[in-house]
Amino acid sequence: MIVPMGSALNAGAVVLGGCIGMLLGDHLPDRIRLIVFQGLGLCTLTIGMQMAFRTANALYMVGSILAGAIIGEALRLEDRIADGGDRIKRIMRSGNIRFTEGFVTATILFCIGSMAILGPLQEGLGGDRTLVLTKTTLDFFAAIALGAAYGVGIMLAALPLLLYQGCLTVFAETLRPYLSDALRMELEAVGGVMIIGIGINLLEIKKIRLSNLLPALPIVVFLCVAINEFR
Repeated sequence: MIVPMGSALNAGAVVLGGCIGMLLGDHLPDRIRLIVFQGLGLCTLTIGMQMAFRTANALYMVGSILAGAIIGEALRLEDRIADGGDRIKRIMRSGNIRFTEGFVTATILFCIGSMAILGPLQEGLGGDRTLVLTKTTLDFFAAIALGAAYGVGIMLAALPLLLYQGCLTVFAETLRPYLSDALRMELEAVGGVMIIGIGINLLEIKKIRLSNLLPALPIVVFLCVAINEFR
């Protein structure tokens, strides 16, 4: 079994970047913090659109997002995650009003995308950490920007990131038969829609309850695998 060292370094980079961002954010004037926030929102929108447009069949994406939204809202995922974040916030005695929002935003941003899937898989299948270390570098600088905007909640995203990517590395051989190029493409497209939602939230255009869209990810995996089986 290959130890997910690349994912551990990735999680460490998120914590370090978040710390640096918090230190910088405390010394930034409000007008500079605002333009940084808006710039980050625009970049996030662009990244999300690039990912979403990679879908080969928009029906997968639309069906998964709609079904995921209904399931997520019925289960009240956003409220449950917010309650959990608030409990952690009280334990840490944080006064940051954007603690939970920062945690959810960073988790989605760091855990969705081709590199978040392919990097850990390459490490698990052949010990090649090139891609996951490239992602580590990108996430480090993103964590600085997010840390300045959201504060300490960003650093907690390192935990689900380590768990998610670490499991992909450890179980890479088991997952290999199911991870077709088509599945990765559609999974990334659905993730891209959610990242567009992050950009909209950052720009304060409209508040989207992104946690309620999370069931769309396993749904699109199920659809791709099931349809492939019956072809």
